[in-house]
Amino acid sequence: MSGLAKASGALKSVDYEVFGRVQGVCFRMYTEQEAKKLGVVGWVKNTSQGTVTGQVQGPEERVNEMKSWLSKVGSPSSRIDKTSFSNEKEISKLDFSDFNTRY
Repeated sequence: MSGLAKASGALKSVDYEVFGRVQGVCFRMYTEQEAKKLGVVGWVKNTSQGTVTGQVQGPEERVNEMKSWLSKVGSPSSRIDKTSFSNEKEISKLDFSDFNTRY
């Protein structure tokens, strides 16, 4: 958290949903690992529609890196057909202290 608080630039929040072969391929685990590596906070979970959804918050540059990862990389066995982002906005403080998987 202290590293995030010191990060320069604006804080950003964005919701995401990833479509494709993203369930049963360790997508959530890899998403959590990538988020922690980048130092962003938020959450990830499977939906009943077969997609993965969540929210990412952190310094704008790091959130943009996570958006790129969610759009192009994913877990090794996944196939990302499309990633949609919504509610993208600047925030004054983080709503989460960590990144975790929701069930």
